[in-house]
Amino acid sequence: MAYMNLNPAHDKAKEEFAKSDPAVMERNSGLKFYPDRGVYQVSFLGRDYLVHYPEGVVEAADGGAVPLENKICILHYLTHASDAGLEGKQISFRELPSGFIYVTPFTNRCIRPLVSIFGKSPEKLIPAAEMLGGRREEMGDAAVTIPVFPKVPVTFVLWEGDDEFPVSGNVLFDASAPAHLETEDYALLPGLAIFTMKKLAGI
Repeated sequence: MAYMNLNPAHDKAKEEFAKSDPAVMERNSGLKFYPDRGVYQVSFLGRDYLVHYPEGVVEAADGGAVPLENKICILHYLTHASDAGLEGKQISFRELPSGFIYVTPFTNRCIRPLVSIFGKSPEKLIPAAEMLGGRREEMGDAAVTIPVFPKVPVTFVLWEGDDEFPVSGNVLFDASAPAHLETEDYALLPGLAIFTMKKLAGI
């Protein structure tokens, strides 16, 4: 998400959310809506949130502060998720619509942190991901998939370096990813997951 100032993006996300049908959002997102209370219950990167409809106010169930990036991603997912199911085929960021435009911010926010944080201790990646409901994958030297949202699994892969090659990493998405979020969101979302795993891993 190529925003220097996130406030306009947050305001726009709330406007789009308010105009959307709550029942359709519930069905497409896989997130529970409680019409009597006017709230969605959302689990996102290890924390539970309540999203008030139609105001678009996002509150953490634990009463703590909610980063603006988290609010925007949650609202975008509720608003943009479609009825498309997972395809079971993985694609790279470049394969997302106009992904080549955002490769540099994606690399800086996602790939580089993944390598710098977990490259020297890849064994810490798996238990951290499991604490977020993730699972180990048989890829690279260490790989995990995290269900960031019900229809947005994100896969993180690390390859250990040697005398010839440095440590490297990649982030992959289900081929259905463009049906549920914009490419700008995918330039941000994996980085949020990586820094959450960093905290859980005690790195």
